[in-house]
Amino acid sequence: MKIQSVKAVYPKYQHVAPSWRTDMWQIVVQITSDTGETGYGWGGGGRASVPIVNGHFNELIVGMDVNSIDDIAGIWDHLYFESIPYGRKGIAMMALSGVDLALWDLLGKAEGKTVAHLISPNLKSSIRCYGSGVDPLFHADMGFRGTKTGVGRWTGEQSEIDTLITWAETARSALGADGQLMIDTYMSWDLDTTVAMSGYLAEYQIHWFEDVLNPDELEGQAELRNLVGDVNIAGGEHEFSHHGFNEIARVGAMDIWQPDITWCGGITAGMRIMKIADDAGIPVVPHRGAEVWGLHLIAATACEDLGEYLTGGRDTKTDEVWFGAPVPVDGQIDISDSPGFGVTPNEALL
Repeated sequence: MKIQSVKAVYPKYQHVAPSWRTDMWQIVVQITSDTGETGYGWGGGGRASVPIVNGHFNELIVGMDVNSIDDIAGIWDHLYFESIPYGRKGIAMMALSGVDLALWDLLGKAEGKTVAHLISPNLKSSIRCYGSGVDPLFHADMGFRGTKTGVGRWTGEQSEIDTLITWAETARSALGADGQLMIDTYMSWDLDTTVAMSGYLAEYQIHWFEDVLNPDELEGQAELRNLVGDVNIAGGEHEFSHHGFNEIARVGAMDIWQPDITWCGGITAGMRIMKIADDAGIPVVPHRGAEVWGLHLIAATACEDLGEYLTGGRDTKTDEVWFGAPVPVDGQIDISDSPGFGVTPNEALL
């Protein structure tokens, strides 16, 4: 089959955070074929990535064949090369992610297979999730055996330290000795703060600190791996393509890699990153991995049996952009048997 049209839309969000996400959150990509199939993808870059997809990428790939995963890899390489003057990282790669995912969805539907089955015939039967939000008691009630919180824009005030210690006490009590506790610092800590916090929180056995430094500070993250006891240094959601993860591997920057499949280059980039991780002996836990885009990669590869499920709080309102997305039950989530990724967009938001 051949690509007939490529279109990106920025959804009419009602409940995104009043921050960069207001205009720079996820896009929906739709690709149709000359056989009548339609594939959908989920990319980053917000309103800025829409003209990249609808303009340059559309011009480059309409008329190209999509009959195998090798064809998709070839399209990925073509788009990556042609967008080098303004791409390689950031918004262009986020746009490419949406196109790549739509192509995998398209091929899965054409062959009557899930994306996971396109990757491998051997799948994980069910995937363990951890809750990502501010309320560990909510996560425990949902059956999760892991919980992650964020620290916002850290200033180092004693009140922030006390709040995080209280969270750790509550989370450890709620999840028990075998529960996993994770902290996302969103690039707000420096090396000294990370070391100090590992001491303050030592008794709570934190599984990982995430995004502790600026993602360009790879040497600092590598140094931290030996300074924070048993805590893992995790990150990679702000890195792009297998080329970026090659550099992470070269420096030895992290204990756990967290590529975001809707940002780093889609399933094609994810599979290439997995090859590098396998060679380096590094576990991979995709960012937002319980969303279908990362979930199929987790199910079909050597990714850790662990997916991040964004919960917000008990009363958090969200936009239902996708119909058919699986939800966790007792802390476990399964992929759908439907072809492709098994989801369709909510047309009311497009």
